[in-house]
Amino acid sequence: MLSKKQMSANLFQRYLALFSCPHCGQPILMKEQKTLYCENNHSFDLAKQGYVNMLTHAVNSMYDQSLFEARKQVIDAMLYAHMYDEIVDNLNLLGDVIQVLDTGCGEGTHLHKLQKQFPGEMIASGIDIAKEGIIAAAKNYTNSMWIVGDLAKSPYASSSFDAILNILSPANYDEFKRLLKPGGKVIKVVPQSDYLKELREHFYADSDKEEYSNERTVQRFKESFEHVEVKRVTATREISPELIPLLAHMTPMGWHQEQKMDTAKFTHITIDVDILIGK
Repeated sequence: MLSKKQMSANLFQRYLALFSCPHCGQPILMKEQKTLYCENNHSFDLAKQGYVNMLTHAVNSMYDQSLFEARKQVIDAMLYAHMYDEIVDNLNLLGDVIQVLDTGCGEGTHLHKLQKQFPGEMIASGIDIAKEGIIAAAKNYTNSMWIVGDLAKSPYASSSFDAILNILSPANYDEFKRLLKPGGKVIKVVPQSDYLKELREHFYADSDKEEYSNERTVQRFKESFEHVEVKRVTATREISPELIPLLAHMTPMGWHQEQKMDTAKFTHITIDVDILIGK
């Protein structure tokens, strides 16, 4: 049985053309099934968990292992199922075999769910600046190429992807345009006004943060792409009380709060997002 590192090496070997050196932009090659490198001798070793760190500089991430563990448990509860349906419908329009990049992928669970649901073949890579997230992704999901990297110095070749996903994460629109194939799509998910409203009412009661607007983010997206669709998807779902602290922990709401939570009062949670589709 192949190790995670060997499975990952096989995947990278097959799709090396998607990558370029983040230092100099040269094509990426592979040697001995364990090292990515370019002709200028910049090299990146495959970790035993199956990911590659392609950062060009040291970074400090505010996200730790506990956050990504919480995030995985919450996402595995399928609170975002309606969002996946809408995204997969859009990906289906791109063909039966597609190349997809998830930017700000965290521990990779959103990408994994979408890859499983997509009826064709999805050749997928996920990138995040947080090493702890990518380590978790590589440990849990062996069918994608996981990269620790920075979109400002991205390790991907131009015109490589049919779709770029950007789910509840910061964006780099100039880089997205460079990486998209002609006719490709950026699919960005942003919160709508009722997103996690039950938590907002708890943490931000009677403050200006209790209300939320994504208007500025949506406007910037529209200014960045010529053809834009905006689709709102919303659902209020039952949630187990034990998931409530985990959900709070994976959002900025819970990071600096010391309020004790009566989790029993949370029986439902609202997932309310806009899916922005730009060409």
